[in-house]
Amino acid sequence: MTNKNTNIEQLISSSERIGTIGSPSSTSKLSLDILGTAINKKLVGELALFNFSQDGKSHYALGQITEVQLKNIWLEDPTIRSLARQRGQVNPVSGQQDTHLGDMAVSAVFSDDSSKFEPSILGTVPATGTFIHLATDQILDKLLERYRDEICYLGHVYGSTPKLPLWFKHFGTGAHGAGEAYHLGIFGKTGSGKSVLAKMILLSYARYSDMAIFVIDPQGEFSKDVREELRAEGFPLNLSSVLSHLNKEVIIRSVRELVLDRWDLFSEILYESAFFERLSIPKGENRRIASGVLAERLQRAHVTLQDLYNRVSFNRAWQILGDGNVQMQFYRSQESRDRFNTVYREANQDEFFNNLWLPVAELFRRNRPNVVSVDNLISQTFDLNRTRRPVVVIDLSREMATGLFWNDTIQALVIKRLLDGLTYTAEHAYQQNRFLNTLVILDEAHRLAPREKIENEKQESVRLSLLDAVRTTRKYGLGWMFISQTLSSLHREIIGQLRICFFGFGLALGTEFMSLKEIIGGDPNALKLYQSFRDPHSAFDIASRQYAFMTVGPVSPLSFAGTPLFLTAFNTLEEFLRINGLMGY
Repeated sequence: MTNKNTNIEQLISSSERIGTIGSPSSTSKLSLDILGTAINKKLVGELALFNFSQDGKSHYALGQITEVQLKNIWLEDPTIRSLARQRGQVNPVSGQQDTHLGDMAVSAVFSDDSSKFEPSILGTVPATGTFIHLATDQILDKLLERYRDEICYLGHVYGSTPKLPLWFKHFGTGAHGAGEAYHLGIFGKTGSGKSVLAKMILLSYARYSDMAIFVIDPQGEFSKDVREELRAEGFPLNLSSVLSHLNKEVIIRSVRELVLDRWDLFSEILYESAFFERLSIPKGENRRIASGVLAERLQRAHVTLQDLYNRVSFNRAWQILGDGNVQMQFYRSQESRDRFNTVYREANQDEFFNNLWLPVAELFRRNRPNVVSVDNLISQTFDLNRTRRPVVVIDLSREMATGLFWNDTIQALVIKRLLDGLTYTAEHAYQQNRFLNTLVILDEAHRLAPREKIENEKQESVRLSLLDAVRTTRKYGLGWMFISQTLSSLHREIIGQLRICFFGFGLALGTEFMSLKEIIGGDPNALKLYQSFRDPHSAFDIASRQYAFMTVGPVSPLSFAGTPLFLTAFNTLEEFLRINGLMGY
């Protein structure tokens, strides 16, 4: 027996025994007979392991205990049960004849090849009486020694002390690469910890210098952490400092620093604004024609998008709208044109320019401080010649759009422009045999890609773009992470394309639970364990909050059997940084 064998055997023999394999057991679920010394321990959620022989080699199987049952066959007899009902206890049956049984779902098996541990499967059922031990950090470190450089930690095994080893491989080939892009999903009710978990995953991917990360941030959640702004919710995760420590460039752009660069966008945004409404053209086909014709005529007059904010450009637009031939294109009847001209002549041009034209035109103005066009921003992200590729955060929150025409529809148009740019650039690079190795993080995904069709045409176009992206971009090396408060209302196509999922508190009722059950295959014990999650905000104080998650998919070296794993995420920044060796820890 080699030293390594001795080491792993010594570690296992020194760990606590909690039970033995009982009957009936199968390769999919093991029954455990809990030892008397362990019946008073909290066992549900614990990571356990056992050693067995298969094909002449030592194997080590790990899994979480999903349920513990108490059985007393004497008390199941009707006569004894009647006595127990009258007396409360029946000596020496009550308590003395109790047996505690557990269920264990094996998630990973390692075979001992003398020089290394290799992934294997549970191809046989070990003999009854095989001891079950509690896993420890030392045992896990030994089994996963060869993967040490790839492993990161987001928390502990649910309800236990060992850290749960996870790995987030970049989407390229070579060392630590998955060889393909993954789509990820993080789901949970508000306050379940999903945003903090998403940022820890972002930092896990940011360890790879040749991987780019692009964050579309509709609510400003990520942007606040990059700017180190104080927030009431969650622990402060200083993304900027940690990314700097990882030698990762951070490019943050608010909507004020993002220049729109398409005439069709100008036409759409002008249509949504109150500009034409104040000229007596309500929303509908006539207004759409009017905004399209105006954009086309301005281009013919050699007015550029970046000059729209000038008074000269506005005067030219006003002149175009006063042209009778132009008016005939959006108003066919003379009566409608007369009504329009009456409003047009009486309008205050200065008011129209300052209050209605400028807030739209500013979105296209290039000579604002620190601005960048959408195309240039995407080019920076996808520049595969850079040795250290950036983390790009786009803050599209309403508070950053002061002085601009901004609402949910305009936000949707800008997101649609970003999605189209990302997808087009990814496809172009793929045609040149280049693999992008980029993760796009999308917050508030349930608002942008709901299951049902959206009546608002612009928001519906975003939904369709996202559906197309999840189907096509994975082969380009472009993966997506969707963060959502709800599971049942997110589009089925997106859920079906996800390879890695994290489920936080808040999905245990109604349609949310039915959707969750579909995703994990209806494993009853895993669902029971998920239902045991407590609301983090039910804790007595912030320090004692526990953010529990169930995860499925190839996210851990302990999950290659496909069974769900359960973890409690770190709830302090110091613990996350220290355990992962970040920021000098």
